[in-house]
Amino acid sequence: MDRRSFLVLLVAGCADPATGLTPQLALGPAAPTPHNPEPVINLATSGSPTFDAWLRSFYIKAVRAGLPSDLLDRELAGLTPNDRISALDSRQPEFSRPVSDYIRGVVSDDRIAIGRRRRDALPALSRIESQYGVPRDVLVAIWGLESGFGAILGDFDVIRAMATLAADGRRREFAEEQLMAALKIIGSGEFPRSRLVGSWAGAMGQTQFIPTTFLATAIDGDGDGRRDLWGSSADALASAANLLAKAGWRRGESWHREVTAPPGFDYALTEGPREIPSWWAERGVRAADGRPFSMADQQAPAELIAPSGAGGPLFLAFPNHFMIRRYNNSTAYALGVGLLAQRLGGEGQLVRDWPQETPLALTDRSDAQRALARLGFDPGAPDGIVGINTRKALREYQASRGLVADGYLSLEMVRRLRADSIGQP
Repeated sequence: MDRRSFLVLLVAGCADPATGLTPQLALGPAAPTPHNPEPVINLATSGSPTFDAWLRSFYIKAVRAGLPSDLLDRELAGLTPNDRISALDSRQPEFSRPVSDYIRGVVSDDRIAIGRRRRDALPALSRIESQYGVPRDVLVAIWGLESGFGAILGDFDVIRAMATLAADGRRREFAEEQLMAALKIIGSGEFPRSRLVGSWAGAMGQTQFIPTTFLATAIDGDGDGRRDLWGSSADALASAANLLAKAGWRRGESWHREVTAPPGFDYALTEGPREIPSWWAERGVRAADGRPFSMADQQAPAELIAPSGAGGPLFLAFPNHFMIRRYNNSTAYALGVGLLAQRLGGEGQLVRDWPQETPLALTDRSDAQRALARLGFDPGAPDGIVGINTRKALREYQASRGLVADGYLSLEMVRRLRADSIGQP
């Protein structure tokens, strides 16, 4: 959720430039059985045997799920994979850029200024905030990160995008579920396929909803009887508020607070216990700006996070921070939304600056994971994504070596792990 990466569809070969479809050639029906007759499938060959085999199996699955054959025949006819989508998969900036770089790009002066103008020009936000309890600045921040306040919606055909991802196989279950949902939207008559455009990962509209989320939580925010996430900012923001409210947004509570920790603090507590602020205060953790916690926040369990390690800003992440992660499951994304919302609301910059971080190559990250595994600490699969399992394993390693156990993978730490694991099986 990158669902914010938007590129123009390339249509190859003999495809119709208006539709991206190739002339129809019958593949022939699948072999039926006496007890389980299969539908007759007449679909165009795509030029990719792998894609065609997947499409046949999906067609059968979709019919069994209740989608009408005439809908499938119409929308899947001439479908071809999009090679650009395969290349873009797995390139979300939250996973490839240092958190500090990501936040600097997100919480920019330009975005703050534009966000305030767009917020103040949308009177529906007052009603949306009152109804759902989600602060307008949080909604506007999501709007800004997802689509540049409605300016960048993407132009990928969602049907073709989800079919490509499903056929590739890495995220088949997810992509097939989204493809089913997109076909249901078309079949219901709510929107034609021509309106279902979005990111390469299938996210649609000004607040970038995937098709299943659209079906479950999109709502009419402007009272015109439609839930148009593409053309109506009020619909898009009300739908985002509905999503967060359904996820469990806690009205009146913060999403995070910047804090400081004393010298000698046990950073192994990061991403660990969720305790109320007074519990953290007993361990020396204080609000960075010196202001007291609100009455609501005083009773809210919070987790300490150190996105750039002990050398960067620290935060107590309250339950609402994790509700933002339900929108996009990334610490960097949730912090970006929260920090931008605070700046939109007039709060100042962080007390502690973000450090200058060195981007780590995929080989650096995967080598560190392999080294941790060889040293007896389990980071999970060596996929190069520094997630919670890798950080947990790294904290355990750091603690075993008498280091600050903040779970932060710097280039220096990568080099240390490589050296420490030499000779290990």
